[in-house]
Amino acid sequence: MGIATESQFHVLAVDDSLIDRTLIEKLLKISSYQVTTVDSGSKALEFLGLRENDQSDPNSPSVSPNNHQEVEVNLIITDYCMPGMTGYDLLKKIKESSSLRNIPVVIMSSENEPSRISRCLEEGAEEFFLKPVRLADLNRLRPHMMKTKLKDQIQEVQEKIENPEVQQQLHQLQNENDQQQTPQEQQQLSLPQANNHKRKTMEQGPAPEADRTRPRYNDIATVV
Repeated sequence: MGIATESQFHVLAVDDSLIDRTLIEKLLKISSYQVTTVDSGSKALEFLGLRENDQSDPNSPSVSPNNHQEVEVNLIITDYCMPGMTGYDLLKKIKESSSLRNIPVVIMSSENEPSRISRCLEEGAEEFFLKPVRLADLNRLRPHMMKTKLKDQIQEVQEKIENPEVQQQLHQLQNENDQQQTPQEQQQLSLPQANNHKRKTMEQGPAPEADRTRPRYNDIATVV
């Protein structure tokens, strides 16, 4: 299982401004990331395989899965102020999705408003960048993607191990291995246990000798 490099990471950049979108795309490519850009939050959801439901039905979820997504996205960087769906709205919808909530989200904004920054970070954003975004800012993206990638790999291994079919195969292999062992091999495997028992006995010292005196009668002890 290899460690992912920057060229293997895919970033989805969302910004309604063509100038800002072009700039962030250029900086991400300079940093050797694969980049996809869209100009709205709704298009970002569509690319991620989610679609907005009819909000007139209060019982319907805000987003639902769409099975057309085939490209893995490792991080989303989005502008805060966009017409229609803001970057904050997009962040909330992503964190509400069971399939996408683990994707790191970074918010960009040209306005340095502490309340806005705090709200985004509390909702689950990893970073909040002030525009114009600089190349040094993008250096902070990789640790977030590495952490998420590692979690995904660990979860994948755990799911494979916990799979009943895998458990059955491991049990079968163990039985076959036990059957193929010769008596000499089984004896060798049991030797460490015997040696450990012997070593433990020696460490505890010899058993205390039995009392060699008979019960005392009238304060007189007779030695055997």
